[in-house]
Amino acid sequence: MLKTVAYALTVALVVAPVALAQSTQVPAEVKAGAYVLDPSHSKITWSVSHLGFSTYVGQFTGVAGTLKLDPKAVQAADLQVTVDTASVGTLNTALDNHLKSPDFLDVAKFPTATFKATSVKTTGERTADISGDLTLHGVTKPVVIEATFNRAGIAPTDGKYTVGFSGKAVLKRSDFGIKTYLPVLGDEVTLQLAAEFKPAS
Repeated sequence: MLKTVAYALTVALVVAPVALAQSTQVPAEVKAGAYVLDPSHSKITWSVSHLGFSTYVGQFTGVAGTLKLDPKAVQAADLQVTVDTASVGTLNTALDNHLKSPDFLDVAKFPTATFKATSVKTTGERTADISGDLTLHGVTKPVVIEATFNRAGIAPTDGKYTVGFSGKAVLKRSDFGIKTYLPVLGDEVTLQLAAEFKPAS
């Protein structure tokens, strides 16, 4: 097992520089097509003020999604994402259980959150605002993701064509009916997004 891991690491280290050299950070050079989110390399990191003393940080690791993209018509991109709300994690079991309870996400009643893009507007050479409908805790509200295209090309780890993005969105949890401990516990939640997409077929 250790030999297999060591071999894979060696191959990745040797191939990585070549693969990255052949990749692109130019959006117009991205291959058009249908993509699926790589769940192993895609995360949603959230943060919220804790009584003004510190900032709570956690992640949703159960994320699935599809993307239809044509660099010649970015405004027509189709992005749909589903989040497993029970995948929320903070490395604190008691806090995780509380976040899953009816006080906050109520994952038994609302096991998923979804985002469906409604429009895409380019804001720079590698940036765009993705507007869409976020359904969370049974409530649907408009949210804007400030997205940045990172890179596209063959990933040295699996040899598959990969398109990578990062993003940021800010929302108020009270807008989605999550009001426990307001106003002492922060209402504004910041989402940092990391997404890698692979060809759908």
